[in-house]
Formats: sequence, C-alpha cells, structure tokens
Amino acid sequence: MHDKIIIQRALISVSDKTGLLDLGRALAGHGVEILSTGGSAKTLRDAGIPVIEVADYTGVPEMLDGRVKTLVPKLHGGLLGRRDLPAHVAQMAQHGIPPIDLLVVNLYPFEQTVAKGAAFDECVENIDIGGPALIRAAAKNHDFVTVITDPAQYPDLTAALAAGGTTLTQRRHYAAAAYTRTATYDAAIATWFTARNGDADPDLRVTETVPPQTGEIFPARLAIAGLKHQALRYGENPHQIAAFYKTGDRPGVASARQLQGKELSYNNINDTDAAYECVAEFDRPCVVIVKHANPCGVATGVDLAQAWDRALACDPVSAFGGIIAVNRRLDAASAEKMASIFSEVIIAPDAEPEAIAVLARKKNLRLLIAGALPDSASDGLTFRSVAGGYLVQTRDSGRITRDDLKIVTQRAPSNAEFDDLLFAFRVAKHVKSNAIIYARAGATTGIGAGQMSRVDSSRIAVLKGGDSIAGSVVASDAFFPFADGLVAAIEAGATAVIQPGGSIRDAEVIAAADAAGIAMVFTGMRHFRH
Repeated sequence: MHDKIIIQRALISVSDKTGLLDLGRALAGHGVEILSTGGSAKTLRDAGIPVIEVADYTGVPEMLDGRVKTLVPKLHGGLLGRRDLPAHVAQMAQHGIPPIDLLVVNLYPFEQTVAKGAAFDECVENIDIGGPALIRAAAKNHDFVTVITDPAQYPDLTAALAAGGTTLTQRRHYAAAAYTRTATYDAAIATWFTARNGDADPDLRVTETVPPQTGEIFPARLAIAGLKHQALRYGENPHQIAAFYKTGDRPGVASARQLQGKELSYNNINDTDAAYECVAEFDRPCVVIVKHANPCGVATGVDLAQAWDRALACDPVSAFGGIIAVNRRLDAASAEKMASIFSEVIIAPDAEPEAIAVLARKKNLRLLIAGALPDSASDGLTFRSVAGGYLVQTRDSGRITRDDLKIVTQRAPSNAEFDDLLFAFRVAKHVKSNAIIYARAGATTGIGAGQMSRVDSSRIAVLKGGDSIAGSVVASDAFFPFADGLVAAIEAGATAVIQPGGSIRDAEVIAAADAAGIAMVFTGMRHFRH
C-alpha cells in the first residue's frame, strides 16, 4: 500500500459546477487525464481544458435520458481494482480497464428539488443512481483512490496535487465525507418516500421530516439526514463540544439570517427556538421573552410595543439576558423599548431598517430575521436522544378552541375569561412541566415551570406574579391530582381555571372551585413538555 498516490487519471461528473474550471485547470496543469460526463465535459471543454467524454472512453453511449451513463465495468473496475493484488491488476489489463485515481462527483440536487416544492415526478428524476454508486466504489478503495464530493474540498485537493499526491490520511478523510454524503442523501430520499407511502396526493410539498396522512409515520428503519449549519464554540457548558445541523427549511432559527451580534451559542439556539415556536401560536401582535427555554413573559397587544411592555411586566428580573421573539415585522418604536434592557437574541420574521439601526447600537445583541413564522399547527417529527437510541414523536400541534371546552363548574366563564383561558393554555404548551400559567387580558401575569409538584409550580407562579395575579385566569398543562394546587390559585385571586381533567379526584377539584365561586373548564388535552 502506498501512502501517497500520484493522480494520473480523474473521473469528473458534477451537478454543481462551482469551482469546476479552477479544478480542471489544476488537474490539466499536473498532466492528469480527465474523463467526464455530459454537462461537466462541456463546461471543461468550452473553457479549453482537455477532456475525454465518458461515452467515448467506455464505448457505451449514454442512454435512457442519461439514466445510464456511468454504470459500466470500465469505470467501476477502474475505481475498485486493487493495485496491490496481482490478480486484480491482471484482470484489469485483460479487460482494458485502466485505473482511475481520482473521482470528483456531486449528486443530483434531490434535496433542493424537494425544498422548492417540485412535482413528484421531477423529484424522482433528481434521485441520483450512478453518482452514489461511483462514490461508494471510490471510497471503498480509498487505499488507492481519492474521492471528492464537495466543491469546498477542491482547494485542499489542489494543494495535494502541488505536493505530489494525496496521502492515505487525506484519502480516508475524503472517504468518510463521501460515505456521510451518500448516507444523508439516501436518508433524505427515504424520508421523502416514506412520507408518501400510500399518499393520495404525491405532489404534496414536504421540506422536513413530516409524517404522512396515510403513509408510514414510523418505519422499521428510520433515516435522519442533517446538513452541518454551524460549528458552535461549545455545548450547554464549555467542556462540551457541539454543532448545529439543519434538517429542513421550516422557518425558525435554522432559516434565519443573523444581521448582527456575537456568534450564536448552543443555548442561544435552543432558547431562540423555544421563543419563536411560542410566539407563532398567536395571531395578534405578540412578544415572547424566554429564559432557559421557558417563557418568562408572553403578551399580545394592539402593537408590538404594547405587547412588549406587558410581556416584560410579567417577570422583569428573569427577562434580563433573555431571548425575545416577535410575530410581526419589528418596528423602530418597539426596538427602542427592547434595547432598554440586556438581551441575548431578538428574532423576528422581518424588521424595519429603522429598527435594525436602533438595535445596531447593541453590538453584542444577536438580531435574527427568519423570513416567516413557523406553522405552529403543522405536523412533524421531533427527536430526543436517549442512551442507545432516539425518542421520536410528532410535534405537539394540538390546539383547543372554545367549542372544545367542557364547563364543569356551576359558574361558566365570561367571554373575557374564555379568551384568557385559551391564551393561557396555549402558553402552557411551551412551558416545562409541571406548568402553571396565570393570565389576564391576553398577557401572562405569573408563570410556574418545571417543578416536580404542581402545587409548587402554582406557588412559584404566584410568587413571580405578586399582586398582578388577582383577577387572572389560570391554566394547568395537566390535571390537578389534588385540590391543593387549585386552592393555591384560588387564594392568589384566580377567577377561572382551564385544565385537561381526567384525575380520579376531579370531583374533589371541581367542588373546591364551586366552593370558591370560580369557573373551570376541561380541555381533554394535556400539554406535557419535558
């Protein structure tokens, strides 16, 4: 086995022509014989770079509209033949198969074709067959063959050519990248096809891991494809390493343009996602402030400026150093208000130039423009790692309307209370369990999150809200197992309660509500968030 391999013959077949001419000139300059297919060959030839058409080289013409052009023994034999095995060398000579030392392939743009909403048949035609086969062959024989699958690798390859060839370490690095590329490519195809298994309308657009209406949501083997979007300085803590991968184009932190500020951290991304998913739940102008993945203030208003004042009032202490999300184009007046405290990130679907100029004064603040809001009602899959595997579930897209509510107390809520109950329960979906949310007039007045006891969450929410709790409604993400949590809310001045119901002690809890003269409704749906 030779550590350094001199490249004498290369096979090039690329969909993405970025950097192709510079690479072709570098190869030609080092006396490398270039074999190439269709469009790649034309691009090189038009630039005056010597190239041999694959069809001329193999004696097998492209056929079936280009579906068959590289699936021939002369190419695969040239890539797979071991140069250290006499039998291989003899067979290659017997069948007129010269060795190929370099493969440069990038695949048909399947992911991009799906992402742009192309029709089913067009997506199918953009499933590359010959490319992955060539890549896998070259990567398998990396002792002797260099495989390049990304234009970003061209400068490194050019430097290796100037140094006399690629080393074994380099070829193994390229091979690992090659197998990763084919794996993610196949995973994207598998995800797309699985979502259409039995689908009556194959042209439905899918741009992320989305369960189908009639297909198989959880196949026996689950393929997950991600594209490295950002290397992060560290994970949740400085001793952890981390990276950010994109898996689709659902609007949010992954799709956002960062206009200013420091590099996003792992915790910034996690918290920003939590804030943006929450703010997308509401139709009226809304502001959500998140700290450590939990909302500490959520409010709607006639405009973002009013919503900001009301959200901040819920817990101004926790809001310091938090994440701000809005569901409207950010205006200058609201930006001025938000700039009055220290925040890590502001994310919005868009921002006025004047608002951008206001926030530019806060040099360390990250301003993200996502382009759109995520569809909070859409289905999709979420993932969480556990030892030895993943937990996979559909996104919590459940929504409760007034018609879904069951009034279980002697007093029914007023219209204003109904509105606040639905608002508070929608916020509860985004608060870590056990979650207790107090709200009044479309704004949170107290939030209790993440406690082992529901009564403790209720007391913490009261402690946070103080005097503002009186006259609020209260939402619980799950049923009250005992009346004590409800009693704490009653003592704080809550006037109406929304909860899933379903406890064996529901009657006891309802009786406590009736004794206090407050209204209670059951949703029949819970919103645990762990």
